[in-house]
Amino acid sequence: MNDPGRFLDLLLDHLDGTGLDLDDLRPDHLCYRTENHQRYHQLRDELGASNTLLGEHLINGRLIATYRMAQAFPSRAGAFHVVELAAPKAGKPYKEGWEHAEFIVTGDLHTFAARHGRIAWDMTGAGKAQGAELRLYFGGLGVKFRRIPLAEVIAAENGPQQAPSAKT
Repeated sequence: MNDPGRFLDLLLDHLDGTGLDLDDLRPDHLCYRTENHQRYHQLRDELGASNTLLGEHLINGRLIATYRMAQAFPSRAGAFHVVELAAPKAGKPYKEGWEHAEFIVTGDLHTFAARHGRIAWDMTGAGKAQGAELRLYFGGLGVKFRRIPLAEVIAAENGPQQAPSAKT
């Protein structure tokens, strides 16, 4: 997995062009998509060796493993501490690499979009019950905006963790 620095620089340059104030956004996570399942499993094992697995779930027909990174990825918008590793979707070829970045916004997504009405938002994910999001695409670069951090969504899906019982 390559460093996301160049990806983030390009993405943030595009975001700057929209007029969004990066100070109003909090970095949430990055998504890295693999080209095939063998590579997914290889990277999953590599990431698992030194980072914390938050969960691995089947989402829209493909596996996605999410990690809290031991070393955050810095950017001029702030540090990204969480990475999604996405397996390929069946029948949808994709070149391996960084796919998108997600940011946390304060308040309602529809209000946020209306406040920045000159931007051509993709609103198809805004009504999702879990993980509602706004999307923007800049060629092969994607950026999404959400209210709840992905790590919190995964923790809620995983349910309460039971503490080990004490031996007497």
